[in-house]
Amino acid sequence: MISAMMLAVIGVGLLAGVLGAILGLGGGVVVVPALEFVLPRFGHDITISQAVAVSQIGVLAVGLSGAAAYLQQGLVRARTGYLLSPYTIIGGAVGSFLGLVLPARAVATVFALLLFYSAYNLLRGLKRVEVEREPSKLVPPAMTFAGVMSGLLGIGGGTVQVPVLNLMQGMPIRQAIATSTFIMGLTAVGNALVYQAGGLLDVKLAAGVALGVLIGAKAGASLQSRIPAAQLKLFFSLLLIFTAGQLLWKYWGHA
Repeated sequence: MISAMMLAVIGVGLLAGVLGAILGLGGGVVVVPALEFVLPRFGHDITISQAVAVSQIGVLAVGLSGAAAYLQQGLVRARTGYLLSPYTIIGGAVGSFLGLVLPARAVATVFALLLFYSAYNLLRGLKRVEVEREPSKLVPPAMTFAGVMSGLLGIGGGTVQVPVLNLMQGMPIRQAIATSTFIMGLTAVGNALVYQAGGLLDVKLAAGVALGVLIGAKAGASLQSRIPAAQLKLFFSLLLIFTAGQLLWKYWGHA
């Protein structure tokens, strides 16, 4: 029989898959804090670095399942994804190595600040009419930064990639989410290998998360088309703010 803890882990993956595919997050924004808050209630302590390692497998699952659904819907800008993915892959390798050596509080703080910043940028453009425009020359370095954050924080890079693709690349929010999902699957492979080599990947937990994510991501990709673009941005932003607050409370609230 599956233990209560594993059912909870699969549930975390399911939620991460739905939200990850809907918002292009990769699910790590849910998996990392959720594992840290849920597992201790079953007597299983986990560090943020271990949670990030498990999250990389969840990100890979979102990338595979979600991107397949978005490709069928014609939402993925595949050419843009292939052109930008080398930047995120290189950044992801750098971020993964940093994740092996940086202290947990530092990682959590960077994560929280990144989430607040991403939420601010999305809320600022909430009422902006979406029109195609020329991409900014800052997109490649911004995507490299997204890769670093994906490796360091296990978030798939979507919290940076979606705003970059939407605000700097000029993509409509739905296509930005779909293309971000496509890119993150490519990035997560290298990230997961680095964490596995560092001995931080719990294969059993990763399998539970991946199972939930694979189911949830397919459902999330189909649900996304029914949600208005402005509501997607608002929901995305509120989730980022809530998660950032939870992390800061965990690592600084009792300092």
